[in-house]
Amino acid sequence: MPFRYRLQKILEIRIRKKEEQLQVVIKAQQEVNRIELLIIQNLEEIKRLNKEMRQANPMMYESYDTFIKSKWQEDEKLKIQKQEAVEELNKQKEILKKKEQEVSVLEKHKEHQKEDYTKEQKALELKELNEIGSQKFFIKSREKKEEENQEA
Repeated sequence: MPFRYRLQKILEIRIRKKEEQLQVVIKAQQEVNRIELLIIQNLEEIKRLNKEMRQANPMMYESYDTFIKSKWQEDEKLKIQKQEAVEELNKQKEILKKKEQEVSVLEKHKEHQKEDYTKEQKALELKELNEIGSQKFFIKSREKKEEENQEA
């Protein structure tokens, strides 16, 4: 009879939940990367505006200045968003770590159960072999006694 783990369905459910959590972590990481890209683009826009302002008409300085200030405010908001996204990513990673630990506990339990099962099977085999050996011994000893009785 082959080994059958009685908690296999629970193990499969935990593995599926771990994989779903891994997808959540990947999405959170993508969000962090997206915000970092927005920050980089915003900083490049600020640099570009600073260069354009130096070459622009002095009458436009005030509008450039206002626009650059709004870009710096946007940069601050993006940094706050990034911090929140990083915190969310860390939270999701912790959840993933717990789910991986739950899976590994069950996998170790399964391994121990399988080892116990193989030990039991070997013990049963050995017992059967011992019984067969002892039966053969008694049959041979009976045959020897019968031969001795027939000779005598």
